Amino acid sequence: MKCKNQNQIILRRDFLLAVAGTVLLYGCDNANGNVSRGRSISKDRIGIQLYTVRNHMAVDLNNTLQRIAAIGYKEVEFAGYFDHSPEEIRTILSSEGLASPSTHVPLKFIQSSPSQVIDVALTVGHEYIVMPWIMPHQRSLNKYKEYIELFNKFGEQCQGAGLKFAYHNHDFEFEVIDGIRPMDLLLEETDKNLVSFELDLYWIIKVGEDPLGYIKKYPNRFPLWHIKDMASDGSMRDVGEGIIDFEEIFKLRKLSGLEHYYVEHDNPPDSLMTASRSFDALLKLNI
Repeated sequence: MKCKNQNQIILRRDFLLAVAGTVLLYGCDNANGNVSRGRSISKDRIGIQLYTVRNHMAVDLNNTLQRIAAIGYKEVEFAGYFDHSPEEIRTILSSEGLASPSTHVPLKFIQSSPSQVIDVALTVGHEYIVMPWIMPHQRSLNKYKEYIELFNKFGEQCQGAGLKFAYHNHDFEFEVIDGIRPMDLLLEETDKNLVSFELDLYWIIKVGEDPLGYIKKYPNRFPLWHIKDMASDGSMRDVGEGIIDFEEIFKLRKLSGLEHYYVEHDNPPDSLMTASRSFDALLKLNI
């Protein structure tokens, strides 16, 4: 199908395959609705970033989503559709009683085919398009300044289509470059009405920063969270098996503007077990 930009013709199937391939290659954490900021967060809407179970998704997406729903999850965040059309994804989600408020889309597709990205998101039924990862060679200060312009422009395109755009952090955005912390630059220079952020609690804590401080300094900028735990040695753990005080962080959910939160583990030994354990751990929290 053709993008609105007539100079670019991208087959939807190829686009979806490329998204899945890019996410798997680089290991990023990587129904349209009107959701109010700071809404009441219920534990019956626990979500999971499907990158956690990508090994199962690659083999049998339908069965994997069935098993995720059976655990009790109600929301999922995609990181590639694994050779399924947007229409197929929407049908599968509906049949399993799942919603998918957001999806991760690599930077190169936001740069090269924004109309296609938006079209796919609308077809599946996402609310947010999330940019999840910047390659090491793309992390200069000048590049970040270019991204600010790109994100504002794409955020405006999303807004015009009834969608929202968000940026997902890792640890590298907090590494100071020429006296400037890129995460702060992105937060301060992007338009708060067009660009939101998906706060990865593991990565911000691992790098030694305070998520509470960021939420207080930038209220209503973090409507999406990734929930993963950290051991005392800094390694990633299933939720409930580490040292992160999630109950304390959730106290700021309204100030954060939290709308959706997702369990995630980048490299779990047993991904479905991680999904189950983390879900149970979140149920036990006083949030």
